[in-house]
Amino acid sequence: MISARGGSSMPPPPNATAYYPPQRITLPSGVEILRTYSGAFICLEILFGALVWILVAATGVPLPLLQGWVMFVSVTACFTSLSFLCVFLFSYRERIAVDWNRLDFLYHAAVFVCYFGTFLLQAATTSLHGHPIKFIAGINSTVCNHESLLNDHEYNLSIAASIFAFATTVCYGCSTTLALRRWKL
Repeated sequence: MISARGGSSMPPPPNATAYYPPQRITLPSGVEILRTYSGAFICLEILFGALVWILVAATGVPLPLLQGWVMFVSVTACFTSLSFLCVFLFSYRERIAVDWNRLDFLYHAAVFVCYFGTFLLQAATTSLHGHPIKFIAGINSTVCNHESLLNDHEYNLSIAASIFAFATTVCYGCSTTLALRRWKL
């Protein structure tokens, strides 16, 4: 439709692909995810997180206020990381329309912050090994018993849990860095 002046009356419609580029997913689906650094870190997160969970549970949780958070984060992160890995292993990411690079970064960053706090709380629990237990016998008197808060077996388990909590924190930090590179670059 050319007008009398020689130009067209309407501009051509915009190209939809120029305005809405498809989401780029750089993590592969299927077993190929396990051959990437991100897949390896997710597997290590699950393994180390499960070890933290088992080791803290084996101590009998002598300080429920501190170790309750450690247990909550380790159990929750272990199952959510397992679910996240299954989404990529079974190719569900192709069926669910989300920005997986952003979700990957946000998930790993949030769990990294939580696991860093978990590591600090578990290390604080371990540092209380020689701390004596105090019982209040009456209103004005305090009786100090010579039992330590953690016995030797619980202390050794708590040391191992602190080490694995640190290793898990490092894995989540590395996953966060890799996810940020995929998301922003």
